[in-house]
Amino acid sequence: MNSIRKAFWTAVGLALAGSTVLAQAQEWPKQRPMTLVVAFAPGSASDTLARAIADKLGQSLGQTVIVDNRVGAGGNIGAQRVRTAAADGYTLLVTSAAIAINPGLHPDVGYDPLRDFTPLVLLGVVPNVISVHPAVPARNLQELIELARRQPLAYATPGVGTPPHLSMERIKSIAKIDVTHVPFQPAQAVAAVVGGQVQVLSTSVSTSLPYTTAGKIRPLAVTSAERSPSLPDVPTVNEQGFSGFDDLNWFAMFTPAKVPPRIVNRLNAEVNRILELPDIKEKLAQLGLESRRNTVAEFTLFFRDELPKWAKVIKDSGAKAD
Repeated sequence: MNSIRKAFWTAVGLALAGSTVLAQAQEWPKQRPMTLVVAFAPGSASDTLARAIADKLGQSLGQTVIVDNRVGAGGNIGAQRVRTAAADGYTLLVTSAAIAINPGLHPDVGYDPLRDFTPLVLLGVVPNVISVHPAVPARNLQELIELARRQPLAYATPGVGTPPHLSMERIKSIAKIDVTHVPFQPAQAVAAVVGGQVQVLSTSVSTSLPYTTAGKIRPLAVTSAERSPSLPDVPTVNEQGFSGFDDLNWFAMFTPAKVPPRIVNRLNAEVNRILELPDIKEKLAQLGLESRRNTVAEFTLFFRDELPKWAKVIKDSGAKAD
């Protein structure tokens, strides 16, 4: 009899807990302010996007949306903060491709990207571009590879484990060349090549574009599958003797795992709508980002493909976190 009574009250407790979660989901988003946890510093692309979206999202949902920068460990601190948040739709993560790269780069990243998060929406993507100082006698990627076989070269990037770093490592591995990696902060990486301290640059199109336009660096190849609208005359890596390249830096939003699907789908629809507003499209263009409407299922598929791709590049290149 005691076991029957215990089972009964356990079932009652589970039912009450379930009804509480359901009630909270039904009341969302009216209970309290929402928080967008940004995994990078104020002024970064992730932060700029989050702040632009927060205002519009708050207006749409009739709720205050707070931006909270949790900086450190290449985006891991922000991810860990959201991993432990309640699955109620009030805490979202705004991050970059780092969330797909870091699990292969750090021994203990502090989260499982598939188990601990629900991919919400892809905000925008930007390809990387391989460029050189104008004094470097290479007009395309193959000429750069041949030059690297004849003399020592170095390349600058915005840091170890970033998409530009890993893209160049893929090229090095396939071409069987040795080019020394010199990591910098993003702006300093460009400055080092513009100033002639380093011959080669691998960075995002958006970071390098002003210097390309000014003739201070020469772009040789973009890492996306298709040519970049910002650099339509620059061929892709795939057009220059390689295959399978579609390396992008991207920015996205995630929720903690187990947020009710009704909330996830509502947030996806709202953010997609916001991304199509004229002023937000202009902000995306200023950041050099391409964006198009995507469902939760579409972004989830993209995210699942990114994880093994970057893990393989990291393993093959031997890249290590700073």
